[in-house]
Amino acid sequence: MIPGLVERMVPVDGASVHVVHGGAGHPVLLLHGFPQTHIAWRHVATSLADDFHVVCADLPGYGASSPSPGNDDPAAYAKRATAATMVAVMRELGHERFSVVGHDRGALVAFRAALDHPDVIEHLAVLDVIPTADNWAALHGAGGVFAFHLYLLAQPSDLPERMITADPDAFFGHFLDTWTGVPGAIPADIRAAYLAAAGTPRSIHAICQDYRASAFVDAGHDQADRDAGRTLTMPVLAMWQDPGDLVLPFDPRQVWASWAPDLRTRVLPCGHFLPEERPAEVTAAIRDLLAGR
Repeated sequence: MIPGLVERMVPVDGASVHVVHGGAGHPVLLLHGFPQTHIAWRHVATSLADDFHVVCADLPGYGASSPSPGNDDPAAYAKRATAATMVAVMRELGHERFSVVGHDRGALVAFRAALDHPDVIEHLAVLDVIPTADNWAALHGAGGVFAFHLYLLAQPSDLPERMITADPDAFFGHFLDTWTGVPGAIPADIRAAYLAAAGTPRSIHAICQDYRASAFVDAGHDQADRDAGRTLTMPVLAMWQDPGDLVLPFDPRQVWASWAPDLRTRVLPCGHFLPEERPAEVTAAIRDLLAGR
């Protein structure tokens, strides 16, 4: 569903990661968020492929990628593990060094890849997210209402899987509909593709494991790095939606500045799905990052 890119299944450590890739030049890995697949990057990837080799991957258990090995252990979905998988995927495609751009869940994987593999990641862009440890620390009071899924999906029993399986279209459709700020940004056929991919029992379990990992594994990894004084060594771009009248319980710029000495930021007038709602602005900002501007 992304014209000009070639589909491939990449075997990595007993799993298969689904990617589409194409173009020539500096390699750029694009990672999607919840509850989406690689096609979230369809506009951005098509443009970037004019000048870069673009790789769009489905996260483990999302889209056409297989679940992580050790699927019943949330640690298998830790962003550290997924980041290592994505580095291996890019190496399998012939890229020893590359830049990575992530949105939402994909941005958490990209952030971890940049911290754990600074000799591999040349540039980092993160869209509409803050690191896991910072996010949990910021959530309190009524702010938790808007992030209820973080708590629900992380429940250590199979309760969320059972609840979501009862009506997956209603559950995942809620986020696709209420988090979008630009009408028509996610057309009916794309929305249907997201729901079909997310609504299988396999994907529902993988998504819950992804969120369990954030609650019980990823936050600890982030905090250990913070305590050790580790920061991002490459140029970093952070973009997020303009919150409008909503008062955020954190300052995204301040949070990212604490991790990234070489930081540039963009705030866009849209909802959560920046690559689909403001693809031209997102693409331009990524090009500026890669050009060193």
